[in-house]
Amino acid sequence: MSLGPDFRRLWFANAVSAMGSGIGYGALPLVAVLVLDVSTVQVSMLAAISALAAAVLALPMGDFIERRRKRPVMIAADVIRFGALASVPIAGAFGVLSYPQLCVVGVLQSAAQIAFMGASGAHLKALVGPEGRAEANSKFEQVFWLTMSVGPAIGGGLVSLVGATLTLAVDAVSFLLSALGVRRIEQPEPEPVAHTGKRDVAAGWKYIFKNRGLAVLFVNAQLFGGPLMMVSPLLTVFMLRDLHLAPWSYGVFLGVSCLGGVLGAWLAPMLTRRLGLHRMLLWFGVLRAPWTLLLPLAPAGMAGFFWLLIAETALLVAAGAFNPSFATYRMEVTEDSHMARVLTSWSITSRSVQPAFTALGGLLTAVLGLRGAMYFGGACALLSAFVLPWRSAKPAPLPSPV
Repeated sequence: MSLGPDFRRLWFANAVSAMGSGIGYGALPLVAVLVLDVSTVQVSMLAAISALAAAVLALPMGDFIERRRKRPVMIAADVIRFGALASVPIAGAFGVLSYPQLCVVGVLQSAAQIAFMGASGAHLKALVGPEGRAEANSKFEQVFWLTMSVGPAIGGGLVSLVGATLTLAVDAVSFLLSALGVRRIEQPEPEPVAHTGKRDVAAGWKYIFKNRGLAVLFVNAQLFGGPLMMVSPLLTVFMLRDLHLAPWSYGVFLGVSCLGGVLGAWLAPMLTRRLGLHRMLLWFGVLRAPWTLLLPLAPAGMAGFFWLLIAETALLVAAGAFNPSFATYRMEVTEDSHMARVLTSWSITSRSVQPAFTALGGLLTAVLGLRGAMYFGGACALLSAFVLPWRSAKPAPLPSPV
């Protein structure tokens, strides 16, 4: 079905910024290492400070966004990300780049991303009717996995050619283009839902836990996403050190497996029409859960490479199908008056839980060894299959495409 020209403008803005983020993936810590020659502890602290400080800054954002039109918030968030990232190559050119500046850039970028996600989800719900939301979320998910497949490889080449600071400039420009794309959307926004009560930074979480289906999926998201982020950096060491694979194999592994996410997201609308939204959540919530536990079983050499590639690709096919179904379900069951607050609270939690799991992975590696820490992460991801809306009332079926 056609989603209309305004959706295509929004999709283009998302695609441009996602590609920029893919190209700039990991560029900020690379600047810290290659340009400022900071310690390993400082690199870790850069990520931790960015996540935690941004979460604190974002606490009042949900209520703020809810009371306003969403498009100006999205544009402002893009402009802030553009300015923050562009300041790095500018400071580098004048020889005044510093570690504290990188920390500020990381915080601003993360906080602006939380604001953008909260506003864009609520905006998408107003822009696209119920009959088109599964398709719209699928298209966004496809873009995410496609850019994660090719973006880091392009970024790695750019870092080698022009350096990490100029690679960040590419990411910065992508956000400016995204803001211009959002600005081109023509359909008038609806008036924000009036709020007469007191501002409540916890309103999003309260709403989530009052809805059984949302509450269960909220816990599921943390129980799956946290361990996945914990295993990700360990997997790099596991492939290069324990399995004795060449560095190029890791790049191929990431690029090819992310195409599984593209495939899953592409199949999601068709499968949703056949299975229904509720069964999509259950089936693919289960199908994505066991694969992380298989990763540390990989043997050495190329046999291990293909083992990991098959397991990771299967995981991402299932995740690629689950994620747009989950996003559509969340839109369907969340009232317009709470959409931005729910999305912001969700994003803040994920951005706090995932670094905590990553830090836990480092501690567990010291105690249990690399494979032991990976087994722990895989077991947690497997538990997420039991935390799905098995008993929740099924939502109303999606309208048939027109």
